[in-house]
Amino acid sequence: MCEPDDPPTQHGLVVEHDIAVPVRDGLELRANLFLPGVEGPFPTIATMGPYPKDIHFRDWDAVGVYPLLEEHGEYMHWETVNPEWWVEHGYCVLRIDSRGTGASPGVPFPLGKQEMADFYDAIEWAASQDFSDGAIAVVGISYFAMSAWRIAAERPPHLSAIIAWEGVVDLYRDRSRHGGILCNTFAEMMTQKTRPHQNTEVAGDPESAAEAIATSRLPPELLMPELGAPHPDLGAIEVPLLSVANWGGVGMHLRGNIEGYLGAGSVHKRLRIHVGDHVRPFYTLEGRLEQKRFLDHWLKGLDTGLATEPPIRMAIRGPAGDFAWRDEHEWPLARTIWTPYFADATMGSMGPEKARFQSSASYDAGTATRASVGFSVEFGERTEVTGPIALRAWVSAEQGDADLIVVLRHLDQHAAEIEYPAAVDPWIGAGYGWLRLSHRDLDSNRSLPYRPYHRHTELNTPMPNEVVLAEVEILPTCLVFEPGHSLVLEIGSQDDPRMHPFTHNDPTDRHQTGRVTIHTGGTFDTHLLVPVIPGR
Repeated sequence: MCEPDDPPTQHGLVVEHDIAVPVRDGLELRANLFLPGVEGPFPTIATMGPYPKDIHFRDWDAVGVYPLLEEHGEYMHWETVNPEWWVEHGYCVLRIDSRGTGASPGVPFPLGKQEMADFYDAIEWAASQDFSDGAIAVVGISYFAMSAWRIAAERPPHLSAIIAWEGVVDLYRDRSRHGGILCNTFAEMMTQKTRPHQNTEVAGDPESAAEAIATSRLPPELLMPELGAPHPDLGAIEVPLLSVANWGGVGMHLRGNIEGYLGAGSVHKRLRIHVGDHVRPFYTLEGRLEQKRFLDHWLKGLDTGLATEPPIRMAIRGPAGDFAWRDEHEWPLARTIWTPYFADATMGSMGPEKARFQSSASYDAGTATRASVGFSVEFGERTEVTGPIALRAWVSAEQGDADLIVVLRHLDQHAAEIEYPAAVDPWIGAGYGWLRLSHRDLDSNRSLPYRPYHRHTELNTPMPNEVVLAEVEILPTCLVFEPGHSLVLEIGSQDDPRMHPFTHNDPTDRHQTGRVTIHTGGTFDTHLLVPVIPGR
């Protein structure tokens, strides 16, 4: 068996800048190639994306995380592997500027069909080169993980494995419109960052975008902002995959990695859910060794012991950012006790039994501060909650439509909130969910009791003050409550400011006015469905 922490071989490093990578329409993309300085061939890690290959990590790093990384180097690049480390472990690294970005000519359309066709061709070209042994992997964070899901679904013959590290699958649900509500702040930030490095003033194929708008019968809020960037067919993915989620990445980098893991057709697939910021875990020695162990197994044919281990590894979160790793066999966990906690507006509480009498609580959606209603349950014994959560709420709004923004809070025995490490800002709450009432219609084929799945294909706007059922997907979480701790359900219409930059404040999309009322008790079974995990 190959030990995953075997010392690197002193290969040396050869760098080739701006090599030409031909694609099917005759265009030549530009790439940097990092090679071991000894005779090969070797397996290759390839990436293609909108962050120009020649901009160093430190110069792209807007949040100042580079000095905090465990590894540094002359060729470090935002959210991709460090070639100096990987070359020493017997891999080539191919870093390609996507069409219309950096040194590559053409018109960019990030994650679109053209980019996937280019990436397909680049993978097959790389596999045919003398430096390559024919085994290609796609490895990277965020955009490069999003790209990995999509190119794996296209099945280039020489793609051998992917590591999708904190990367969206469903652009609409995971990133652009949480529960149908436009998440504009992150998109605006990324547009300002990438546009100066694109070859056209506006990214995208204007003819394809115009055609999509002209032929669509959907209102604008149901059109994908990334027109022409289709969701990957997860069932078409066959290569071994390692999907890596972040408990703190609720705005973008949690849901997709779990859904991608569950939906992928791969026989050999693994899921890791960790804590920490969005970038650093990838570059830790522990993170690199996990990546290397996976790639050594599937690209080099070395027995690293993966076949004998459970496919899921997750960080069980504690207070103050601490955690313990635990291996599991399935998601959600088979031993989950699905526990409903029914809301009682009279008491502001939740409990295992539905309140006998009907009551309600309301808030003003139009206030500048975050108005909300809350319900809490106190735990009398140590209780673990790990998995997806669903809120079933009966709601009415004076204006008919309303945005529900749900926050779960973990309070200790002194009613002080326990916060958790976020992927971007330092701390966030215990859990989050979103739903615009007019988007409440469910896809009956994909919805599960613990994971509502909304269609987002037509609007179903309630009448003013009409009581309707809203089933809200609350993203998976991991919480451990000690005796005397409480779980608080908070329902409002304004963002938790800790969610920056994944917030929803576009004035053309958000029209929150009037009172919103949550109905409980009697015929209204408003409740949280919570995954309680019994001790082993």
